[in-house]
Amino acid sequence: MKHIFEKGRREEAPTLVLFHGTGGTERDLLPLAKRIAPDSSVLSLRGNVLENGMPRFFRRLAEGVFDEEDLVFRTQEVNEFLDQAAAQYGFDRSRLVAVGYSNGANIAGSLLFHYRNPLQGAILHHPMVPRRGIGLPDLSGIPVFIGAGTNDPICSAQETEELEGLLSGAGASVTVHWERYGHQLTPMEADAAAAWFEAQFGL
Repeated sequence: MKHIFEKGRREEAPTLVLFHGTGGTERDLLPLAKRIAPDSSVLSLRGNVLENGMPRFFRRLAEGVFDEEDLVFRTQEVNEFLDQAAAQYGFDRSRLVAVGYSNGANIAGSLLFHYRNPLQGAILHHPMVPRRGIGLPDLSGIPVFIGAGTNDPICSAQETEELEGLLSGAGASVTVHWERYGHQLTPMEADAAAAWFEAQFGL
């Protein structure tokens, strides 16, 4: 996968894994990573799927309708790439915190839905429920931050609450931060994610 790796100043800090939104690139969330964890190493990925020329992490059939077969395949692809990148760059595979926005938050959420301990934690900005009707692995001890908008036209408040319930039901410790805005990632939401990260992983 196309990616950027930037080694951080503190090797003991978790490595951030960045997942952009539809039409983004591996550079989009680098400023957000610096805001959340300025001393952490960063691995930022570019999605391998193109939708009308726009990079994504998996295909969809329509707005809000995921291609589940492709989602499962691409989630495995990402999980295996994280294994390879850990070996290549020498970071601790067990100490990864995902930071995803929109489509990127969905693929990060899908890692939690499909694999046991793929991440040490996750910051999901405006995610949807990746899949329904499947059993989740044990997520005990995994903290998850969800950034949501009460007026988000793509990810409704009900969707956010459903995702919170599914993750919490599997044992994750979920924090939901609400903004009175739409699908955009606001500075206030980014600051809330940074404060959450410091509370969870500050060294």
